[in-house]
Amino acid sequence: MKLSRFLFSLLYKIFLASFILLVAGCSVLVETNSSPAAQPNIKEDAITFVEESATPFLPLPTATVTPTPTKPPEITVWLPDWIPSGIPSTIRLAEPFVLTKSEEQADIQLVIREDIAAEDADFSWVYALVAPFPTIMDGISVDELQQIWRGAGGFPQRILLDESTYGVFSQVWGEPNTLKIRVANKNELLETAWAEKLTWAIIPFEEIVPRWKVLRIGGLSPFDRGLDLSTYPLTVRFSWEGVTPTGQAALTDLRNAELIATNRDENKLTRLLLTGVTALVRSTAERMETMGIDYPIGDILPWLLDADFTHISNEVSFNDHCPSPIPVRLGTRFCSAPKYIELLDLIDVEIVELTGNHLVDYGREALLKTLELYRERDILTYGGGENLNASLQPLIIEHNGNSIALVGCNRAGPANDWATEDQPGSAPCDLDLMTTQIQNLLDEGILPIVTFQHYELDNTMPSRQAQQEMQQMAEAGAVIVSGSQAHYPHGFAFFGSSFVHYGLGNLFFDQMYTYNRREFLDRHIFYDGRYLGVEILTAELEDYARPRPMTEAERARMLTTYFEVSGWKINDQER
Repeated sequence: MKLSRFLFSLLYKIFLASFILLVAGCSVLVETNSSPAAQPNIKEDAITFVEESATPFLPLPTATVTPTPTKPPEITVWLPDWIPSGIPSTIRLAEPFVLTKSEEQADIQLVIREDIAAEDADFSWVYALVAPFPTIMDGISVDELQQIWRGAGGFPQRILLDESTYGVFSQVWGEPNTLKIRVANKNELLETAWAEKLTWAIIPFEEIVPRWKVLRIGGLSPFDRGLDLSTYPLTVRFSWEGVTPTGQAALTDLRNAELIATNRDENKLTRLLLTGVTALVRSTAERMETMGIDYPIGDILPWLLDADFTHISNEVSFNDHCPSPIPVRLGTRFCSAPKYIELLDLIDVEIVELTGNHLVDYGREALLKTLELYRERDILTYGGGENLNASLQPLIIEHNGNSIALVGCNRAGPANDWATEDQPGSAPCDLDLMTTQIQNLLDEGILPIVTFQHYELDNTMPSRQAQQEMQQMAEAGAVIVSGSQAHYPHGFAFFGSSFVHYGLGNLFFDQMYTYNRREFLDRHIFYDGRYLGVEILTAELEDYARPRPMTEAERARMLTTYFEVSGWKINDQER
């Protein structure tokens, strides 16, 4: 009871004290908020006035609100199903662009525009008209091609296309005659065309492989140097078109997206011209003395200058003491006057093969002098050299992103023509070494070419040994195997995707017998690190020294002969 009274008394005193303090605090607040004029009995300097704007409390921090960025509206892009596969593979769309499967809902579409120049198109896609390699015909006009497309004109040829190419050219030329134009799986086009008579194909440029022959359209080929894509009939132009939420700027952004604009870039092409035997001796040298050093060039000069690299197999060394040329000389001991090297300057030779079997006819010092003359002119050499080790080294060339190596050897000898440990000469054939070199080159991304100075045979095909050894090099991985020994040109073969030409015949040499007069010059095409194939050029020797391009009839006879001896069915061009 006493404790309860005590607690009650204590709580009452605490409440009373708190009330007194509260009342006192209120009176102070009233005093300090009163103006001096309202309190005349208080001296103005005896109190401190608090301004209304002053506060004893710190202001609360102001929160910074970051606005959520507004996402730009999507811009939908539509690609037709038949668009060439190379175009979608180059397109990497970033925001706000997205692909759509609906043509109707697309803001931007890729359309064919045949009314603009190739350089003004967003994509200029190049196609090729191709036929199996053993085809005599070299080309047709664009009007003839379109007649075949429509089934008009009585042309016997049929044309295969994959679904994409069919869709593209149906847009360009209209719906085709289905008896003449047939869709096939792209992986079956080549084998189908080879199996059927008079069957060609239209394919994108990047799908050309060596077993196709590229036909000219209106005289133009996608292999041509400096081709104007606007004038080539099988260039298809594609452009972005449409109306976007952000206007024309979106189209500009899309066009500046660093896309691959074409599947045929001149800066990725390399043309290498391989030629046969050159020996500036006997009657050829006599004509050069009487008619001028440039006399042998004749009408084939454009072919020789067109290549990025022109190769010759010069079988003879230059010699300061070379006897004066005469048309007939007993024996086969040859040399050339040093001044004749001007001919190589005129045809812009970049590569000389040194596998010839007459290099040391006048001694090894003459060959050393010849090698010096080549070095002075920056002419590259292979297949021979200052000693055995040098003679065995591949010649590697880099051009437009293409890495190519040439390896050559002299199988036929004679033994005193071969290089030794410390003497110059041609490279003896070591097929095991060459196989290893080929494999090493391929591992480094370099495309190997092998050329042989093999045993000569006056026939349209070489010896069985030559065929076997060239096949061995092709199966080892050489993309091209070529015979430089042949005075009598030989036929062809394919082993996988490797092309073998057993013998090219002569280039500049004075043999005027019927078959010796016939000449092959092979223009090999490389693109973006791949070997695409060969253009076979044919010439006829005139006046013991001067080759000229064959007439159409001469060429047809020569090709027919060599396709047949190669075991191939002729794709007849008769109409």
